[in-house]
Amino acid sequence: MNANAAITGEPAERPPLRIDLSRAHSSLSLRNRIGRAIWGVAWAILFRPSPRILHGWRRFLLRLFGAKIGNGVRIYPSAQVWAPWQLEMGDFSCLGPNVDCYCVARIRIESHAVVSQYSYLCSASHDYERADFPLITGPVVVGEGAWVAADAFVGMGVTIGVGAVVGARASVFKNVEPWTVVGGNPARFIKKRVLKAA
Repeated sequence: MNANAAITGEPAERPPLRIDLSRAHSSLSLRNRIGRAIWGVAWAILFRPSPRILHGWRRFLLRLFGAKIGNGVRIYPSAQVWAPWQLEMGDFSCLGPNVDCYCVARIRIESHAVVSQYSYLCSASHDYERADFPLITGPVVVGEGAWVAADAFVGMGVTIGVGAVVGARASVFKNVEPWTVVGGNPARFIKKRVLKAA
């Protein structure tokens, strides 16, 4: 027993953790997997190569696969949507270039909200406390008028409040209060967001 273990009261040796994904079974239905395969082909052939200005065409494709997309939504061709039927976007919201929208669970981007380039909205993870490493999910909400700045990460189960700002490259693992600005990893409160007169 080493001195550190004696002080903390922890066992000197931990049993080896052997995660074996070959035995893991998917909790996702066959219908889900087939739908994603068909969507993957449509994304590669019809969505991704579409000219940047054809936001209406991409709205149409996402709606065709079950997404709830409002009016005037801007979705850039390099944005990746894992399962469109789990995506909801309010009027005049935006999914910027190279955004990864990993919507295993529902992801809702409310009206006039912006998710900037290279951001990652992640509605799933794995339970690391179990050796079988099962998939766990939780919805992500980006509130009305909120802004997720470039290259930010928003984790599962997180709600970004109305009018809030998530700074560039921030990592958000807890809810963000409305009308606040957060930044860093993990994201912390920076200040209140106060709009100036135009």
